[in-house]
Amino acid sequence: MKDIPAIKGKFYIRRLIEEGEHEHQDFKYAITDARKIARSISAFANNDGGRLLVGVKDNGSIVGVPNEEDIYMVEHAAEAYCRPAQKVEVDAFIADGGAIVLRVNIARAAMRPVYCLEEGGKTVAYYRVADENISAHPLMVRAWELSSTDTPAGFSFTDDELGALSLIEQMQPLTPEQYFRHVRLSRHRAEELLVRLLALGSISMKHTSGGFLIVTSAD
Repeated sequence: MKDIPAIKGKFYIRRLIEEGEHEHQDFKYAITDARKIARSISAFANNDGGRLLVGVKDNGSIVGVPNEEDIYMVEHAAEAYCRPAQKVEVDAFIADGGAIVLRVNIARAAMRPVYCLEEGGKTVAYYRVADENISAHPLMVRAWELSSTDTPAGFSFTDDELGALSLIEQMQPLTPEQYFRHVRLSRHRAEELLVRLLALGSISMKHTSGGFLIVTSAD
């Protein structure tokens, strides 16, 4: 690597690979599409951060990266295809057989959501679940936006919020549609309450094979 000196670290890289792909780690065989990398950056930044290991196949085989162009592609993805642009930390490691593997660290974003700029100018906020990057639920995105602009120093719950929270505690886990059917408020008001409770951290949304579910944060 011309721009980043490679660190001897074959045992370190092997330990990371043994973890497999998970909520905070993704393998990339090669970087041929900056937009795909931006989706991973968005997903990690909107969750609790994570890392990419570039030059590693999905099955854990080390193939390495050919040159420093992959570094430029990662940085380009973070700056040109993420909204807002993200800073990533890239380190190069000498792995098995002298192959160079890049470790790309992505921090949790200070201000969420982080969007990926898709074709046609559409922006999508991704979220990391297990070893997948998925589109974040629109209510989660609204809650992130609210948290970025309205962080109350002190507050008390309204009667409607207490009622919504009580319903969720009694019925959890429940889908957003189940919540809307039982909360006995207009759809608009019910969404407002849900977004605020998500922004305050009183509840959260978990993704399962059947979709997103609402639970109390203590669940």
